[in-house]
Amino acid sequence: MRVLLLTGKGGVGKTSLAAATALAAAESGRRTFLLSTDAAHSLGDAFARPIGARPVEVAPGLVAQEVGVLDELDRAWSEIQEWLRELLREETAEVVAEELLVFPGMEELVSLRAVREVEATGDFDLCVVDCAPTGDTLRMLRFPDALRLFMENFWEMKRRGVRALRPIVNRVVPGKLIPEEEFFDAFERLYREVEDVRQILLDADRTSARLVVNPARVVLEETRRSFAYLSLYGVATDAVLVNRVLPSDATEGYFARWAERQEEVLHEIEASFPMPILHAPLRPHEVRGTEALGELGRATYAGRDPAALFARGQPMRLKKRGERPVLEIDLPGASKEELRLSLHGDRLLVRVRDAERLVTLPASLAGRTVDEARLENGVLEVVFAS
Repeated sequence: MRVLLLTGKGGVGKTSLAAATALAAAESGRRTFLLSTDAAHSLGDAFARPIGARPVEVAPGLVAQEVGVLDELDRAWSEIQEWLRELLREETAEVVAEELLVFPGMEELVSLRAVREVEATGDFDLCVVDCAPTGDTLRMLRFPDALRLFMENFWEMKRRGVRALRPIVNRVVPGKLIPEEEFFDAFERLYREVEDVRQILLDADRTSARLVVNPARVVLEETRRSFAYLSLYGVATDAVLVNRVLPSDATEGYFARWAERQEEVLHEIEASFPMPILHAPLRPHEVRGTEALGELGRATYAGRDPAALFARGQPMRLKKRGERPVLEIDLPGASKEELRLSLHGDRLLVRVRDAERLVTLPASLAGRTVDEARLENGVLEVVFAS
């Protein structure tokens, strides 16, 4: 199954283009699933019909769903939810306890699991993900690495400690203070599911991000940063969708200056992203409902297959330079001043501005020191000792 992640700054029309992309793919014969992972869901608004936490067919060949955190907890993680609920109810009112169940990271975890569930059905050729605005999307992409680090370094130690303490604590303080083995089994199952999604996201042949941008300089600057962050997390970008492009005849009167500024930014967009740039024209009416979204999709892709891989890339690569291994990471738009590197055993910590990733190095690099690191033409090269 192919996965498309549509992301961008809030307000650029990401949901409309995600829906238009999914509709265009369904019209071309692809069995398509449209998934919203944005906490402020608006797929239902875009289609002008109710869409909720259960999959619903919104057009021939197109099924849509808005991921709901509490619904997913009720449905899939009853063991984890029940222990947390009982623990919290001892100190808080029931309504407050329900609110506290959505702890930091839960939205990202539920979103990742939803992608896996779509693939597990085997019913779809394409999953289009209407991601949350950029910051939330980056947290979603960072979550698998953070969970993996926790599981590898702390989980088994905590589980052994709880096994030893459970008989003692339950005698002194009867109740749900110490979780049962079912809780740990459920959490490990959840971790395996997130790991499955991690493999999907890092497979450049299956998963691509598409950046949605408006022809405005403030939006372009954030989109450049997003492009670098996606590369850091190992997610390949295969296209940029420029939304709300003024028509070519808007060169006179009130819109003349707007058209001139737009043209300047469009040139900058072309120079900023080494991949296909698709234009979604500003529509003469509100883009709402299946018919309007279908028109937008056809105008944007202009005969292209929306599910196609428009640009092939591997944001992170291991190469050889003579006898020395070189790890290359695409970081377009990053500067040396924003970059921090440190080696921690078999992991390399890379930080760019507000984003960081702990890269697990292959066994062939275990024990090697870093000879040098340099950033040239948007590519970080980390050279290891031979």
